[in-house]
Amino acid sequence: MSNDETPPGPRASRRAAKPRKRRRGLKITLGVLLVLLLATGGTLYWLYSQLDGNIKGVDINKALGEDRPEKLPTSGQNLLVLGSDSRAGAENKELGGGGSVSGARSDTAMVVHIPEGRSKAVAVSIPRDTLVTRPECVKDDGSTVAGKERVMFNSVYAQAGPACVVKTVEKMSGVRVDHYLEINFAGFKDLVDAIGGVTVDVPQDIDDKASGLHLAAGPQKLDGTESLAYVRTRHGIGDGSDLGRIGLQQQFLMALLSEVKSQDLLGSPANSYKIAKSATQSLTTDSSLASLTSLAEFARSMNGVDPASMETIMLPVAYDKVDPNRVIASEPQSGQLWKAIREDTTIPEEAKKSPATGG
Repeated sequence: MSNDETPPGPRASRRAAKPRKRRRGLKITLGVLLVLLLATGGTLYWLYSQLDGNIKGVDINKALGEDRPEKLPTSGQNLLVLGSDSRAGAENKELGGGGSVSGARSDTAMVVHIPEGRSKAVAVSIPRDTLVTRPECVKDDGSTVAGKERVMFNSVYAQAGPACVVKTVEKMSGVRVDHYLEINFAGFKDLVDAIGGVTVDVPQDIDDKASGLHLAAGPQKLDGTESLAYVRTRHGIGDGSDLGRIGLQQQFLMALLSEVKSQDLLGSPANSYKIAKSATQSLTTDSSLASLTSLAEFARSMNGVDPASMETIMLPVAYDKVDPNRVIASEPQSGQLWKAIREDTTIPEEAKKSPATGG
């Protein structure tokens, strides 16, 4: 996440009401939404068309060619999930903190590994301030961006586009990325508002004067603007670095997924459509997922993955000796972590420990 903090406006700290009881029933995915829409017949086909047209696609395979890690038979599925801090559009610009910052960066980055059998998953967060080697990349316009050492990970998106972020992750990890998902500021905010907010257990009082986020420790139900400020705050927790807020981002992701799964969307087709619209209109995926049908099929295949069992890990990093404001992947921990993901084996406990913690 970037230094620009989202000013949600002054708001008194408060305790949220108890989260509503999780409803029993079918696990809800975009696949269920698709069935709901199509079951109503041709009169609602335009709804499906509208949602389908919202999704933007990036042809990762064409951009990267054959210079990629091998896809192992037991490697499961690997998704690169990015939260973009793009200021494109009026709402993104306002949420991003005004017009002084241009372009876009990968504000949040997670490699989500789903093992064979798809009963569990692990999300590895890559700190945005990590110094990496950016490989030579071809941009969307056909121009070439030369490779360079010691660049900030989050700068790759701005300099060379999403396909180059995928290539950078594959080069640094040796992990083949199967799918790419990206959502911007406005999409994140609108999705949280569409589901009625998300309840998180705030680990400590947050008094972030830079963003205007003020929360008391304990359970809090956050709306979209507050949620965006929560996952982006860096002055309100830890040492003020990107590392300190990664734990908040991972915690929020689990709470968001659990909230979506708990909602009785079958009982409210209108709400189903509202949520799906918010989820798709600010979404960019790889071209193989860039349709509602493809997303629905992929979501159905992941139906057995319970957010409560998802493990979250920060890529082990150490403070850079030349620039202590930056971090580098720590060895041997990061190598052990990526090896376990590549081979779909148990991640060693020592591979989960980061010398730099941001605490």
